[in-house]
Amino acid sequence: MYNATTRSIEITVKPKYLEDQSEPSSDHYVWAYSVRIENHGGETVQLCTRHWRITDAAGRLQEVHGDGVSGEQPILHPGETFEYTSGSPLSTPSGIMNGSYEMETEEGVRFDVEIPAFSLDSPYQERLIH
Repeated sequence: MYNATTRSIEITVKPKYLEDQSEPSSDHYVWAYSVRIENHGGETVQLCTRHWRITDAAGRLQEVHGDGVSGEQPILHPGETFEYTSGSPLSTPSGIMNGSYEMETEEGVRFDVEIPAFSLDSPYQERLIH
């Protein structure tokens, strides 16, 4: 698992390679990632937008921007948690993802929350030993 905390908002990400949806012979590799967002602070916040940076093993970068997550813009009161699962395909057997969520307080203050960088690894990635 991968964790990051910004302004008392903790983001935990757990990636999982999906063998049954991947076709290595066609350079198609798929991962699911589960995200847990926990509000450890004293103010209510709403997740407004997301920004993902997805880099494959060849160094190709794809950026994804959008409203909310999984069709929702969750509101998290102090002590509340929101969880969702999404996925990402790549044309290489490994990669890395990171990004940010834009949150807004009840007072209208917007701030970015870090999504920790996490590794997308498949059993087809060649391992190098030094």
